[in-house]
Amino acid sequence: MSAATVGPGSGVTRPFLLPDLGEGLTESEIVSWRVAVGDSVRLNQVIGEVETAKAVVELPSPYTGTVTALLAEPGDVVAVGAPIAEFEVAADAGRPPAAAASPTSSGAAGEAPQRQATLVGYGAMPETGARPARRARLSVVGPAPAAEPGGAQPAPAPAPGPGAGETEPRPAERPRSTPPVRKLAKDLGVDLAGLAGTGPRGLITRDDVLASIGTGAAGTAPAGTAPAAGAPAAQPPAGAVRESRTPIRGVRKHTAAAMVASAFTAPHASEFLTVDITPAMELLGRLRESRAFAGQKITPLTLVAKAVLIALRRSPSLNSRWDEDAQEIVQYHYVNLGIAAATPRGLVVPNVKDAQELSLADLAAGIAALAETAKDGRTAPADLSGGTISITNVGVFGVDAGTPILNPGEAAILAMGQVRRLPWEHQGQIALRQVMTLSLSFDHRLVDGEQASRFLTDVGAILADPGMVLTMV
Repeated sequence: MSAATVGPGSGVTRPFLLPDLGEGLTESEIVSWRVAVGDSVRLNQVIGEVETAKAVVELPSPYTGTVTALLAEPGDVVAVGAPIAEFEVAADAGRPPAAAASPTSSGAAGEAPQRQATLVGYGAMPETGARPARRARLSVVGPAPAAEPGGAQPAPAPAPGPGAGETEPRPAERPRSTPPVRKLAKDLGVDLAGLAGTGPRGLITRDDVLASIGTGAAGTAPAGTAPAAGAPAAQPPAGAVRESRTPIRGVRKHTAAAMVASAFTAPHASEFLTVDITPAMELLGRLRESRAFAGQKITPLTLVAKAVLIALRRSPSLNSRWDEDAQEIVQYHYVNLGIAAATPRGLVVPNVKDAQELSLADLAAGIAALAETAKDGRTAPADLSGGTISITNVGVFGVDAGTPILNPGEAAILAMGQVRRLPWEHQGQIALRQVMTLSLSFDHRLVDGEQASRFLTDVGAILADPGMVLTMV
């Protein structure tokens, strides 16, 4: 997207700095823009989306005015506090509460710059002085457009009507694509300048690049496939792709860093328990038919989650945190129950806040809501932070057991295996019963084997005989 600005008007130009989305995140990737240069916007209108290491977040406009520049393209990774857009606002418009002081905006002498308030957080403190330099967007093909007298950039064409931005990029501009697509094109020897993008607003996609190879438009074998010395060079089939590369970013980057930190910081230990949960599954069937739970999504995960919350009352050490800096053990007196969710963007672990206060129906609704937003990639950063203990359901993938890695800052994580019908001893005879294996990983600095075993057997006892709850509360 071009960084060219609208010609000067009667207003003042103010920048929009990438907000701090919380939880120590230092950068975000621009996913899309919903506005174009020249568009009029109102305060808090959604103007674009960014992807953090945890979620896709909508960006609201901090001003009412006109978009004069978009300083980053979809696919660009931008540091928190860097300018990503500029707006022209009325010169006599009041400064919004806690708005950022812009080097180009007028203000009282000595006025301290303020952080910019938005719906998703606060921008970094702006620096006084010259405006940050913009990245060049024009390619070297063809002569550069002549500057107007006084060094001003030539004014763009009038703002287009409906459907603006859906046409192909101008020949003088660099072809629009994301970094992974540019890397793929480079490896395959594809010239992006010769492709017409089929993505939003003419964005060149991965499929566009691969399609050009398949039609014989361009392409060679990727780097790294040279034959051995003295051997004839092998000619790969037309359109063959030997390998592909994906930048490590977003959820995958965050998950990898968190798992490495957890695995090499907390001493993991694991225990397993296989349980006949036929009574719990029979209870589940009755609940689903009950009018009190009509419309509720009650699943085995719901029952396991409730069992975990009850068992924690007798084994609170599993709901704690090791504070290395303070050399203290932090004992939580509330439970933010994390539910691991596999999404197209990777693994995320949103948590149900204060789950210990919820009824079974409310707990089911909370888990279902987290799962839905996670699959849509719309989990709020607040829902991904502050977890105290987690559950992961590997049984949905047909897996019986595993050794999950702790979510950083938590003392335990419980994995649910699949529910299997197996021959099992029941009342002195062999019968087909519904059986599940529970896997518990815990931080051995915080949890001793005796405490972990008590917790695991308590969860198993509740699932094997839900009436055992009466002995635990």
